[in-house]
Amino acid sequence: MQAKPTRADKVAQTRERILDAAEQLFAEHGLFAVSNRQISEAAGQANNSAVGYHFGTKSELIKAVVSRHAVDMEQIRGRLLAEMGDDPGVRDWVACTVRPITDHLASLPGATWWARLVAQIMTDPSLYIAELDESTASDSRRKSAEGLRHSLPDLPDDVFEERERMVRNLVIYACADRERALAEGGPTTRASWEATAIGLIDAITGIWQAPVTPVD
Repeated sequence: MQAKPTRADKVAQTRERILDAAEQLFAEHGLFAVSNRQISEAAGQANNSAVGYHFGTKSELIKAVVSRHAVDMEQIRGRLLAEMGDDPGVRDWVACTVRPITDHLASLPGATWWARLVAQIMTDPSLYIAELDESTASDSRRKSAEGLRHSLPDLPDDVFEERERMVRNLVIYACADRERALAEGGPTTRASWEATAIGLIDAITGIWQAPVTPVD
C-alpha cells in the first residue's frame, strides 16, 4: 500500500508547483508583469496568498527559482573538473563555464525557461541573486575561474574582467535564444544542446585568446 503523503510532502509538492509556474511565467512575460495571483492560479492553488505564504517576497521567489537549478549545474562542473587532464588549456576551462548550463538544460524534460529568466535578471541591477554573483561563487566556480586566469597569464586584469562579463552574457543570451526558439517551435541555430555547447566553446575560446589592442 502506498504511504499517505505527509504534510511535509504536500508542502514540498506545492512549492515545486509554484516554482514551476513562476519560472515559466517570469520567463515568458517578465519579472514584474506577473502577479502572485497569476502564479498561484497557474500552480493550481485556490488560495491567492499561496506564493507569499511559501516564499515571502517576489525577490525571494525569484531567488528560489534560480537556485533550484544550481545543484545539478554544480555536479556537472565538478565532474568536468575531475575529468580534466594534468595540463588543461583555455578550451577546457571554457567548457567549465558553458557545459554546466547547456548539459543541465539538455537533461530537463520538455521546454525550459531558466536561461530566459536569468537573462532578464542580468539586465536589472535592482535584482540581486547570490547564485549569479561571482563574489559568492561556489568552490568549483572559483576553481574554474582561477584555472582560466592561470591559462591566460599575459591578459591584463582589466581586460580579463571585461571579457568575463562578455562571456557570461554570451552564454546566457545564446541559451535564452535557443530556449525561446524551442518553446515557439521555430528554427534553432544548432540542432541540439550539445551542438550549442560546442559552438559556444569555440566562440568563447576565441574571445579569450583574441589579441588586445592598446587604447589611448
